Amino acid sequence: MASQRRSSGNYRAPNGIFYKVAGDGEPLLLLHGLLVAGEMFDPLVDLLQNDFHIVIPDLRGHGRSGDLSGPYDVPSLAADLDGVLDHAGFEDGTVLGYSHGGAVAQQLAHTRPARVDKMILACTYACNVATKRERIEAGVLLTLLTLFTPRTIGNLVVRPSKPKSAGEIGLNKTQADWLRALMAANRARPMRGAARGLATFDSRPWLGEIRVPTLVVGGTHDVAVPQHHFDMLVNGIPEARGALVERAGHTLIWTHTRELARIVQTESRVPAGSRPTASERP
Repeated sequence: MASQRRSSGNYRAPNGIFYKVAGDGEPLLLLHGLLVAGEMFDPLVDLLQNDFHIVIPDLRGHGRSGDLSGPYDVPSLAADLDGVLDHAGFEDGTVLGYSHGGAVAQQLAHTRPARVDKMILACTYACNVATKRERIEAGVLLTLLTLFTPRTIGNLVVRPSKPKSAGEIGLNKTQADWLRALMAANRARPMRGAARGLATFDSRPWLGEIRVPTLVVGGTHDVAVPQHHFDMLVNGIPEARGALVERAGHTLIWTHTRELARIVQTESRVPAGSRPTASERP
């Protein structure tokens, strides 16, 4: 049985996982991606905290949970959430998993379905190494994390985007600087473990067993997690629906924050028993 709901503030669960609580309303759990931490959701939390009681953990090995030992694979990251949710007074609610956090959300819905009333999967995948190119990219990431710190990798790969008339809307300079700082706060060793967990995660064998009402959100210009991953999730999870955000890439949480907030708010108002079919795109 979960404890009394925590008020806004910073906490550490008995298993050592750091988490933040914000807002008041319907319960919402936010799960961040690889190489960052729960702080990545700050712009979204600003828009949602009047409607939701939000729990935002730093997953094992990331951010302020960065000093915790492994393993850092997806089942272990999901298993940690039981202790966090009990400590936070979060019995069940909506779970939004972003990028690698979407893998953790799927694992939670599969192994702890009573915890998840609804699931929103944003810019994520069932298997991130589904193609030869993706397997090569995963190997390159592991090599980079062996040779360089997350700070150096952030400085190498995160750049402000130049304005494009019809292409992806990317990060501005302030957002790019902030993302580099988020990455720099992580340590190379646990990030290598988490990256291996990304490469080994594969929910395809049990996607069809998920019975949690699910909305899949993707960006039309996401090259990090291309649209075939979006399609795989929409088609693989029974009665899942999809929402594609125009001109958004993998960083849509920062470039299209208000649109993502509206999607979350709208989804929270959809009764679980009266959902549209998978072919209906919001």
